[in-house]
Amino acid sequence: MNDSTQRQNARSARRRAREFALQGMYEWLVKGGNPEEAGEIDAHMRDAEGFDEADLAHYRALLHGAVRDAAVLREKFAPFLDRPVHELSPVEHGILLIGAYELSTHVEIPYKVVINEAVELAKSFGGTDGFKFVNGVLDKLAAEVRPNEVQSLRR
Repeated sequence: MNDSTQRQNARSARRRAREFALQGMYEWLVKGGNPEEAGEIDAHMRDAEGFDEADLAHYRALLHGAVRDAAVLREKFAPFLDRPVHELSPVEHGILLIGAYELSTHVEIPYKVVINEAVELAKSFGGTDGFKFVNGVLDKLAAEVRPNEVQSLRR
């Protein structure tokens, strides 16, 4: 396998991890957002078809990290919303939690990659223009949580 193929496979595994994490977040939000249910949702998602193609470590970090830190993550992105958090669709809410978690804790992943992946999730799972909303919120959040990285790329 050449480097390009390995990067593509890794990217696909990460994308699958994000997709399964989003499905888990959706279930968690629809059920009421009880942190105690994360383990049950995790087990359920691991039984899903195609899960073996996902990056397990990244999936676990996203699902459990976003659930554990949900209140703090909401505080970080709420100033950039055009409506109260409770009015977000569960899909947009889940994507924003995952994106905010990645921006805040996975600094090894470039912020533009985090935003692009969140936009792709919104295009695949969200409403018609949800991806524009997600892009705008996470772009503003990135400037807050990764100011040096954002400034260096915007020059």
